[in-house]
Amino acid sequence: MARRTIVRIDEALCDGCGLCVPACAEGALEIVDGKARLVEDRYCDGLGACLGNCPRGAITLEEREAEDFDEEAVERRLAGLEEGCFTCPGTAAPPGKRDGRRQWPVQLRLVSPQAPFLAGADLLLAADCVPFALPDFHSRLLRDRAVVVGCPKLDDPGEMVGRLAAIVRQASPTRLTVAHMEVPCCFALAKLAQEALRRAGRHLPVETVTVSTQGDLLDGEP
Repeated sequence: MARRTIVRIDEALCDGCGLCVPACAEGALEIVDGKARLVEDRYCDGLGACLGNCPRGAITLEEREAEDFDEEAVERRLAGLEEGCFTCPGTAAPPGKRDGRRQWPVQLRLVSPQAPFLAGADLLLAADCVPFALPDFHSRLLRDRAVVVGCPKLDDPGEMVGRLAAIVRQASPTRLTVAHMEVPCCFALAKLAQEALRRAGRHLPVETVTVSTQGDLLDGEP
């Protein structure tokens, strides 16, 4: 045990968005009970690569008594993560056909960019109200797509952009469909998606569809 630099997480500021988790190359961070947690001191190298990925500024560096950084322990942990030993619900999907019906979670802020069901997926970004307004949502929009849902009015737009950008960078979806309601505030979802693609530095086919308050697809099917 020696005094060294190590990350500190302010639970009052942390909202559990999870953007810091994939940013830590050593696998030292996890989301536990809705908050980011340092799994063990020995996994943290103290370099702070995760700091810039926290939109709340909840992660800082401090100097305190801590276990020495253990590269061999990190290698064992990363190997376990690859095998799924430490897989959290937000990165797992039941076996079988990949689509939103067999995926959990679906809320954008809860889905890990490292979730296997996102890798190379035909991705659907849907406003929260769309599945309820469109009676045949599953057959007309969901199909074999992976899905994330969010609300540009109720959710934090910055967090939505950051999480979607992380998904695009890490999961490399092949296509993106944005489905929103016809109400004015919901049109912002398409703009958030475009900003996420810009931040991710990726170009992929994007199609936007609008659902009426009467439950019709105004722009047809993607």
